[in-house]
This record gives sequence, C-alpha cells and structure tokens, in this order.
Amino acid sequence: MDTLAHVLEAPLWEIAERFSGALDVYIPHSALVIFTKECTGRPQKKAGDESIISRVTIGELEQLRARLPLTGVWRGSHRLGGAERPVIAWMATTGALLALTDPQLDEDHAGHMSVVDAMWQMVAMRIQQQVAAAPPSYLRESRAASAERARVTAEMTDAHATTLETVLAVLRSRDLDDARARRTATDLAAAAMVRLRTASDLDRSLAEEPVGKAFARLRDDLSPLMRFGDVEVQLVEPPADGRALPGEVAHAARAVVRAAVLGMAEQPGVRRVRTQWNCDGSNLLMNIRDDGPGALTAESLTVMQLRSRIHALNGLLTVQVTPGWGSELQVTLPLDPPAPTLDEMVKWGLAERELEVLKHIAAGQRNRSIAKSLGISENTVKFHTRNLFRKMGAASRAEAAALAHAAGL
Repeated sequence: MDTLAHVLEAPLWEIAERFSGALDVYIPHSALVIFTKECTGRPQKKAGDESIISRVTIGELEQLRARLPLTGVWRGSHRLGGAERPVIAWMATTGALLALTDPQLDEDHAGHMSVVDAMWQMVAMRIQQQVAAAPPSYLRESRAASAERARVTAEMTDAHATTLETVLAVLRSRDLDDARARRTATDLAAAAMVRLRTASDLDRSLAEEPVGKAFARLRDDLSPLMRFGDVEVQLVEPPADGRALPGEVAHAARAVVRAAVLGMAEQPGVRRVRTQWNCDGSNLLMNIRDDGPGALTAESLTVMQLRSRIHALNGLLTVQVTPGWGSELQVTLPLDPPAPTLDEMVKWGLAERELEVLKHIAAGQRNRSIAKSLGISENTVKFHTRNLFRKMGAASRAEAAALAHAAGL
C-alpha cells in the first residue's frame, strides 16, 4: 500500500517510472507503457528499456487497444517499439491502456495479475483525476509536451519516405511490366495515403478539442449541480465554428469554470450563475458572473487558486465586484504558446552546447538522436544533460522541457 501511495502521489510525468518500479515486484518486465487519449500533449507515459520506449508509436498502441477486451487482461505477441515481442496489457475502466513488454511470469502469475489489475485501475483513475483537475503543473507539462506530436510527425515522415522508396523500387523493377508496375504503385500509394491520413487525424484528435465539444463536456460536468443544486446555472454556448482548443486549454477552461461556479454557488444569496465562452481566433474568452452580494473578490481563496491555473497558460484573470449585485470573472486563455524569449537561458547560465542539447530535449528527442544530430557521442549528451538539469533545477527530461517551453524555447 505504501508503494501504491507513492505511485498515486506522483506528478503525471513521473507516474510511469514509479508504477514500473512497483509492478516489477509482481511481474518483471523490460518496459511499461501507459496510453490515455484524455491526457493531451503527452498521451504516452513510458518507463524502462530506452530502445523500446523510444520507438513505441501511437499507431502500435491503437492496434493493441483494438485487441483488448473491455475488462480483464490480454496476453500475446504484439508489435511494440518496432518489433514483435511478448506483451501483457490491461484496459482500465477509464479507457486507459497499460502494456508491459517481455513479462516474466512465475507459478504465482495468476494472483500477481489480479494485483496488477487492481493497482492499474487506481492509477488510471488517478491520471484521470489529475487531468480533470488541471493543476498548474499539469497545464505547464501539457503545453510543454510537444514530444509526442513530434514523434507522430516523425512517424508519418518515415512512413511517407518508405512508401516513396517502395513505389520507386516498383517502377524501376525489370520483373514487372508497365501495367502491373502502375497498378502495384497505385495500390501502395493509396494504402499509404490512408495510413498517413489516419495518423494525422489521430494526432489532431489527441492534441485539439473542438470548442463545441469542450463546452459540451463542461455542461456534462456541471449537470449534477444544475439538476440538484439550489443555484441556477446558465451556460451560453460559444459559436460552433470557433477555433479548436489545444487540449491543455480545454482542460484548464473546464477546471476554471467548475471551480468558479462552485465557489460562487457556496456564497449566501447567490441564486444564479452565468458562464459564457467565446473565441476571437487567438484566445478563449470566458465570462463567469453571479447575482450575489459580491463577496467573491480578487483576494478570495477560490480566485487565487484559479489565477495559478490561468497563469500557467500565460492567461489573464480580472475580477469585477459590484457590492449587492454580484461578482464577475473575465478570463482570457491564449490558444498558442508565448513568443520565444531567452531570458531564462541567461538566468540558468547554460553553455552554448548545453543550450543546443536542451533545444533537442524540448523537441522530444532522445539521447541517441541528439548525439547523431549534434555529431557527438551519447555519453557526451548525457554529460551535458546532467549539467543543464543541475543548472535549471530540473529533476527529469519532462521538467526540463516544460521549463524550456515556458521560457519560450
């Protein structure tokens, strides 16, 4: 129980590492992968063998998800990390996927898998809670976590290049006549276009949420209060053709409105709370106001907690209070990251090579890829990484990437 508590207390970017260590006692494994669509920006959380986790693709995980039953455990061989390997996988009630590669099972494996399943259900629920609560740390991580999107783009690029090479090989083949070569090349190109389009759509669905869908989820979140509470909650929907919201903005917006509505509803004398969303193409604009005594001020605990969430996304919160008439919150959340600035780089005192390594880390690259890009050894990359972590006060690659993105790198 202490070990499980240690896992549940972890921030999202550490949860895979801690969970892998906890499960290794029951089922030793080479790598652990968690895949959850609701965690935007970084839907994969991985720990273990670098040669496996650096190659795991979203397409592989989607194919594994399709093979799993709705409940229980799945065992078999599956292509994961670029190679066919033994895998054990579970689906949580939240829809999240857990996969262990190269599991080592003993005579007590049946009981062990029951324990793992129970632990996984709690961990998956905790992930869902952290995403729904949208704390500032999660919002910074989501905005900074371009690694998975970069990986998907790289996957599509590699797949496209492979298809072109194959098509060229077919067209150059002396073993095929012209008609058969054209037919084969056409079939290859058509199939590749479908795969690339599917990967592109999946990437977009993980990274963005239509504003109408995001608002509908807010309505669902507030439906118990609207149905059973004493306060009338009015929701004014945004234009249906508004720009899609980055996932972290959608999560933050719902969390802010939920907290604001609950904070307003707790005040004596409040009978109605009204919230409205709009989008000007660059920002999500939110207005939340009540008809109470105007007790919710900028110094209120609820407002201070909201401000930390909003500032995590470089947003703006203003509070207008009219005694006897109510409180009004105006929230502006930018849909794009801030423009680049290197002020933090000066403060951290990074050397030129350390800054280069940090740029690659912020882009989601692993040590081997960084070494190849910079023409240095992998050990040298590790040396620079340790130094920049120390200077930045970062405990992990994810934290370093988040700090770099927050600084506009």
